[in-house]
Amino acid sequence: MLNKITAVIAEDDFRIADIHEKFLNKFNEIEVAGKALNGSQTIEMLTEKTPDLLILDIYMPDMLGSDLLPIIREGFPKVSIIMITAATDKDFIEKALSYGVENYLIKPVNRERFDEVILDFIKKYTLLNSKQEINQKYVDLLFGNKEIEKPGKETELPKGIDEITLRKVKNVLLVKNQGLSAEEVGNEIGASRITARRYLEYLSSIKEAKAEVVYGIVGRPERKYYPI
Repeated sequence: MLNKITAVIAEDDFRIADIHEKFLNKFNEIEVAGKALNGSQTIEMLTEKTPDLLILDIYMPDMLGSDLLPIIREGFPKVSIIMITAATDKDFIEKALSYGVENYLIKPVNRERFDEVILDFIKKYTLLNSKQEINQKYVDLLFGNKEIEKPGKETELPKGIDEITLRKVKNVLLVKNQGLSAEEVGNEIGASRITARRYLEYLSSIKEAKAEVVYGIVGRPERKYYPI
């Protein structure tokens, strides 16, 4: 079992910082180690907490978060950065890309989009820290590459299967990397057990998950799903 992912939030508006902390606390894999209100506090927090993830705003009272990027990359090269900001200037976005920022979210952030980005980060972090064999499939998962479609391949999903929900279910299986019931998956994605089971059975039918029947303490059989 991997240690929890440590996160730090750098945001000058404490109300927004509290919202981001609340969002992150939804994920059992993440622990918020602290919040910084300006650039200097951010550097102090990175030094003290050595987090795995930094949620970084651009507009802070003492310096721009974008100006922190070279300092962070020099002193804390392994920390992953997700920027959440109202800044829409192309220069900021280009700088974020050049310093290897994981993702860039524009305020106000949609909760569903926030969750997607964090799930993708957890998946990547888990893969990097796993003992999985390194092959093209592993690399494609790590870099978020989509499978190249073959000519004539059917791309339409069956009725009742939504692409966004399907991606969430797949991410949950990959991140947890253990057998999960339909109820457990449903709780993770905010859906009913019946809905989760429909998606899990679909993944099983296309060989992107496998299902096994396990017996609990009282002997009641339960269907568990595993990533492939």
